[in-house]
Amino acid sequence: MTELTWDGKYKDGKKQGPVRIALPFQTIETVNESAQDRRRNLELFSSGRDTEWRNRLIWGDKKYVLPSLLPEFAGKVNLIYIDPPFDTGADFSFTAAIPESPGAEYEATPFTKQPSILEQKAYRDTWGRGLDSYLEWMYATLVLLRELLAENGSIYVHCDSGVNSYIRVILDEVFGSENFRNEITWKRRVGMSSSVHESNRFGICTDTIFFYAASDQTVLFPQYNKDAAEYQDYIAAKFTYTDEKGRRYRTDNLANPAPRPNLKYEYKGFKPPKNGWAISREKMEQWDRESRLYFPKEPDGRIQRKRYLDELKGMPVQNLWTDIAEINS
Repeated sequence: MTELTWDGKYKDGKKQGPVRIALPFQTIETVNESAQDRRRNLELFSSGRDTEWRNRLIWGDKKYVLPSLLPEFAGKVNLIYIDPPFDTGADFSFTAAIPESPGAEYEATPFTKQPSILEQKAYRDTWGRGLDSYLEWMYATLVLLRELLAENGSIYVHCDSGVNSYIRVILDEVFGSENFRNEITWKRRVGMSSSVHESNRFGICTDTIFFYAASDQTVLFPQYNKDAAEYQDYIAAKFTYTDEKGRRYRTDNLANPAPRPNLKYEYKGFKPPKNGWAISREKMEQWDRESRLYFPKEPDGRIQRKRYLDELKGMPVQNLWTDIAEINS
């Protein structure tokens, strides 16, 4: 398999693994924890026994936190989503305009927030060697996350167009190219005027989310969207009938696409299609009892299937996500 290499990946011919310094940490607070649960956990902690927890939120450097999770969770995590820093080269500073007085629109004093010592040090330590150190940092992270992931688990990695091609190759190496499932394109903002640096290219309004399975045991539960404009247009165009109970439905073909002599039978005076019906006589009778058949008024017409709108789950979510509110102030 093709492998991506960078300065620091190998030392003396050996691949360098992630730092494995596991620092112990203590649960301070649990999300949605009742006073009774908090008191019981404090009693367990004071007696030296393991505390119960849910929705743990941990603050700290991942190179210390992730190894600390391995003894408890290696091979047990079902779903991982990460939104790592992008290799943008930003210096963490920003400029804002502060009005001289409340309600003032034009008289404002510009204020620049300089990067803090911690931000400067973190950025310098992490990406001091540019792209090489960024890829080294990402590789070490993904190796540890792979150890945490269950064999039926999955991971979603959010990145931008700057380095997504590099990250894809690293993901192939760590998780296996055969476990790649999707490159999801997320439209994260809508139309706007192009900035100066985009004057010689198309504006960028999307990010990438890579979806990888841990193994062939991973199962994806399909998601559906009923609010998509395309779905509403589809309903308006196709579901044009209403039955006596007020249920909207559309009709669908019941003809078999291939010749099936055993499915050529007459039903309630209606002759079969050229290749036969798509279902058996038993299924035809069952759908008739369930009011799932549409009988034409013309004697030479063809029986069709009723598909009811209230039984649709919605439009299956694909790998293009355009229905999430754009990022703004």
